[in-house]
Amino acid sequence: MKKITMGMMLGLSLLAGNALAAGDAAAGKTKASVCAACHGADGIAVIPGYPNLKGQSEQYIINALNAYKNKERTGGNAMIMQPQASMLSDADIANLAAYYASL
Repeated sequence: MKKITMGMMLGLSLLAGNALAAGDAAAGKTKASVCAACHGADGIAVIPGYPNLKGQSEQYIINALNAYKNKERTGGNAMIMQPQASMLSDADIANLAAYYASL
């Protein structure tokens, strides 16, 4: 019984975490205008070597932006992305992730 209770508690906490992380795609679309210069208005990169964001996993985008924001991601385009990510709130990051994942 103890294992079942612990399993249910873990499951509920994971569901609650996902609900809190859900962003607003419409708000993300508005915020994405800055991103469009490199990642394209439709999420398809306009500069060779830059990643496409269209259809990317929401959690991947959240993780990547947080890593840039916290200066944990230092390769490649970090010199460009760290300052951009540093200006984003947690809500902005969730909204951008929801928007690009929805494309």
